[in-house]
Amino acid sequence: MSEKLNRIAAARVNDPGAIAAAAARRIKATSLLGEHGKAMIIAADHPARGANGVGDDPNAMADRFELLDRLCVALERPGVTGVLATADILEDLLLLGVLDGKSVFGSMNRGGLAGSVFEIDDRFTGYDARTIAEMGFDGGKMLTRIALGDPATPSVLEDSARAVNELNDRRLIAMVEPFISTWQDGKIRNDLSTDGVVKSVTIASGLGRRTAYTWLKLPVVENMERVLAASTLPALLLGGEVKDAEAAFASWGRALKQPTAQGLVVGRSLLYPAGGDVAGAVDKAVGLL
Repeated sequence: MSEKLNRIAAARVNDPGAIAAAAARRIKATSLLGEHGKAMIIAADHPARGANGVGDDPNAMADRFELLDRLCVALERPGVTGVLATADILEDLLLLGVLDGKSVFGSMNRGGLAGSVFEIDDRFTGYDARTIAEMGFDGGKMLTRIALGDPATPSVLEDSARAVNELNDRRLIAMVEPFISTWQDGKIRNDLSTDGVVKSVTIASGLGRRTAYTWLKLPVVENMERVLAASTLPALLLGGEVKDAEAAFASWGRALKQPTAQGLVVGRSLLYPAGGDVAGAVDKAVGLL
């Protein structure tokens, strides 16, 4: 990987235009879904929100060289269809030439830094719809946390709706990741009860003046049949940080049987699996599809 990283550094210093050139010559995915009929997207937008921890290591994702190495391993596995990340990471992957034939999603709002007092006020500090279109990517993702007791929530909903509109206008996927959230002991907690997730789905589904290109990114909780019955929008299932891998894979497999479930968006649990076997973890997740 060292030779590739030297190439990234040299390009960023001496030839910044190489990033746009790499985007222009990238071979785009012909479909969001793989040969297995589902999407398998690797997520790596956590560091931009200051969420670098995995398990007991609070800085696991802070080593960019290691993260890129793990991403390259994951992206070359059969059945992986795409990646979700912020501009800094996606540009590195473009320079490495590993995004051919993959769907690419830009992370849009990262301003609600993890653990901050303004975490709900999640401003759009990453990609915008215009740049996603200019780069030839497939869509953008927005985290939309709905805290009924936090006065920043109306702005969150308005900003998300605006992004949904701008992406739909360009016929790009608007990937909305909603949560009902509350402040508890100075920290944001997402409501992962079935009723809480259902409520978030019904709110998120109504954002924007068009929804033809809106997809949902949803946690896997109990009674996913009820969750996925709350909307007709296509849904991608998020992995999050997994403590019990076997239980997580089983729950993902059950949820994927629902008609609106179109695949997985998984990050830390595949990039930093227990035991360190990235390829094995990714292959097991692809097997669920």
